[in-house]
Amino acid sequence: ARLSALVVSTTAFGFVAAGPTALAFTSMPTFAAASIGTALCASSAATFNQVLEIERDRQMKRTCNRPLVTGAVSKEMAVGLGCLTGASGGLLLGLGTDPVTTMLGVGNVGLYAGLYTYLKPKSEINTWVGAVVGAIPPVMGWTAAGGSLMDAEAILLGSTLFLWQFPHFFALNWMYRADYKRGGFAMVAVNDPNGDRTASLIKRYAIYLASLPFLSTALEVTSPMFAVDGGILLNSYALYVAFKFDKERSNANARKVFLTSLWYLPCVMMLFLLHSRRWHEEVPDDDKLVLKNGEVEDASVLVSMQKLVNEIQQKGRDLCMHESIVAKDVRIWVGNESNKTVIDGSKCPISLGKAVAESANSSIATEEEIELKLESTQEESQSLANESS
Repeated sequence: ARLSALVVSTTAFGFVAAGPTALAFTSMPTFAAASIGTALCASSAATFNQVLEIERDRQMKRTCNRPLVTGAVSKEMAVGLGCLTGASGGLLLGLGTDPVTTMLGVGNVGLYAGLYTYLKPKSEINTWVGAVVGAIPPVMGWTAAGGSLMDAEAILLGSTLFLWQFPHFFALNWMYRADYKRGGFAMVAVNDPNGDRTASLIKRYAIYLASLPFLSTALEVTSPMFAVDGGILLNSYALYVAFKFDKERSNANARKVFLTSLWYLPCVMMLFLLHSRRWHEEVPDDDKLVLKNGEVEDASVLVSMQKLVNEIQQKGRDLCMHESIVAKDVRIWVGNESNKTVIDGSKCPISLGKAVAESANSSIATEEEIELKLESTQEESQSLANESS
């Protein structure tokens, strides 16, 4: 259930991240098909995984009460359920979304129930394969909304989920390392008695994850304030608990890393949406929308969503310390209206710095042009003087 909830939420996140303009031409049934279809595929993958790991689950305290282990559900019933959910999920994705999203969903079932499950008792690389599986649902949401696999947003969404899983799972792995050893799984913590590698990996991927808001801002996918909210404020505590575990490899510190990861993901997803440039696009104020094929669709939900996002963004700007300092007290303005940030005319220091840099570059370019003109004039004057002499 928790896995399905995570899959649905991240798929919905990827879908909504496409912004109001993209969503205006994507129906609610498509959204439902993407979310439910992905959840069914995830359920199928998890079911097959448990079918293949009955004996190993029996050895572990945290999995010994699963229905297949206790006999509450027969192996045949589980296989039937896995086939049913996998087929219905693939069919729903195929009919309700597009070929790319369908391919990703069906392929993920094979990747999780096949390669990932096969590698778990054989190689530590299984963790990285599992992270790829977890990174695909938000990308499915993005492609279902009309996006491309090569869009910067798709890569950032997938990277966020991919990197997030390492601090999350390595912390869990460390807390239950004895249990995983009993089950015969090849996990990093099982082969890392002192926790050196586990702590190093948690720190490394926490740093990688913390860099994404800055990369997103540099690529102009989000506003500059995402680097502050998501890059500095949100990640400060996440990095703190990661480094604390490195200093003291206790189960208590590992639990802090794990619990931090649970609230970190919804927070970073929400901040991404609030600072996304796509959610600053305009949609019609009325509740009707004419689609590309000429059909008229109810857009009341979309309009309400953007109004809500705009209200939250405005409240955030009102509370922003940087906005208050620059706009009210210092009264610093750089450039004219056309040179302000397209998103919200933000006057925070990050936006100011960017505007000042652009202004400086323009000034330098102007000075260079003047110098070139002066040199050209001097050369012409010298040439005329030579000719007259």
